[in-house]
Amino acid sequence: MMQYFTISELLVSSTADRLGLSNDPPRWVVANLERLIMSVLDPLRQQFGAPIIVNSGYRSIAVNNAVGGVPNSQHLKGQAADIRGTTKADTLRLWRLAQSMDSLPIDQLINEHPGADGSPTWVHISTSARPRHQCFTLR
Repeated sequence: MMQYFTISELLVSSTADRLGLSNDPPRWVVANLERLIMSVLDPLRQQFGAPIIVNSGYRSIAVNNAVGGVPNSQHLKGQAADIRGTTKADTLRLWRLAQSMDSLPIDQLINEHPGADGSPTWVHISTSARPRHQCFTLR
């Protein structure tokens, strides 16, 4: 059961809205989004103890192209979300917490476009059938 996040929250795309693009997922993507929420996002939110904002979840091919996403993006499969806290400090705390939670089946955890202090602008978090537990910074 999903406690903190909804599928619809992971489908919101201002780019799709602005450009009139469809961002409706197929059923298999919805199943992946449910797994992402239940196995990664909800447990992370439970430990975090504060709201987590989803910047980007699922992206259709058209939306992914419009935002300059990579062709093999896990967003296309409903396996990834870009998240942040409500403040810069919360986003850094979220990044550090996700790194420390060994129980999360994380495929990739990416500190995206950090500031001079190392604080992420957002955190990319994903899961997969065989999580690689990759953690890195993308400048």
